[in-house]
Amino acid sequence: MDGVGRQWTVAVPVTPRRQWLRIFLVGLALWLATVLVIFLTGNPTLLPTLVLLGSFLVPVTFVAWAFQRRDTGEVTVSLVFGTFLAGGVLGILASAVLESYLLRPSVLLFLGVGLIEEAAKLAALALLTRGLRAKTIRDGMILGAAVGFGFSALESAGYAFIALFTVQGLSVVQVVQTEILRGLVAPVGHGLWTAILGGVLFAPSGRDHFVVGLRLLFAYLGVSILHALWDAMHVIAFYLTLFFTDARGLLTLDGSLGQPTPVQAVLMPALEGLGLALVAVIGVVWLVVLWRSARHGPGRPPSGLRVPTGSGRAVAVRP
Repeated sequence: MDGVGRQWTVAVPVTPRRQWLRIFLVGLALWLATVLVIFLTGNPTLLPTLVLLGSFLVPVTFVAWAFQRRDTGEVTVSLVFGTFLAGGVLGILASAVLESYLLRPSVLLFLGVGLIEEAAKLAALALLTRGLRAKTIRDGMILGAAVGFGFSALESAGYAFIALFTVQGLSVVQVVQTEILRGLVAPVGHGLWTAILGGVLFAPSGRDHFVVGLRLLFAYLGVSILHALWDAMHVIAFYLTLFFTDARGLLTLDGSLGQPTPVQAVLMPALEGLGLALVAVIGVVWLVVLWRSARHGPGRPPSGLRVPTGSGRAVAVRP
């Protein structure tokens, strides 16, 4: 309502169905074409195109998919695009500074990384969305996913550039392998974790401020632990392999790494894959439960705000 008693509404624009699928297919075709042209011509000036297309393809696709499920018209293309880029940059810069000053090699290194990166992304999300009139759970999850996927895209680009440089020279094969692997796991990484935090952050919040309580604190700690377990799974799998098999295969008498036995060579990647799958399942289940709780839980749009219906139209919410 405005000062003269008129009801304000925000219409939800209807976007074409499966726009995300078109984005993915076109982007994938362009990325494959870039790979092919690089191998045919050996032109190094195409390498940035390869890295950026491969790093941003899956994150942008998932953000486009999530955008079509927004609650209110306040979540616009420009807002999502802004949180994706600005949130990703702010998150990755803050994480880099904090990790360089606060982290040292230790058994808690991975937990420290999880705590810092999730805090940086959460702070970036809160900063960029603090002025929203309606803070619904689902919109918080969508905007949180945008920040997380922006962070993931920039991080993947960094890993791809690192993979490019080898002692033998530039390696396009390693870049392609890195981008395929990062693309496959991107949906259950940063975007998933920050989407959960975004929903919890928006759930009890009002128009003028965010409400920070124990629920957000526990969600932040839980997401950070999932993040730490994901990053540490290779090390965890290594020690589990030592526990289940003869350590003499992987460790020599002086404690250095040795040649794994055939059993260890199969068991270690299997344990790592199983662990990553378990972490991913926990995160996805948490996300789904939070998304469904928005039907009856807190964080509904204020009176007079239009929300989408199943038919793609917008209806007003009244007291």
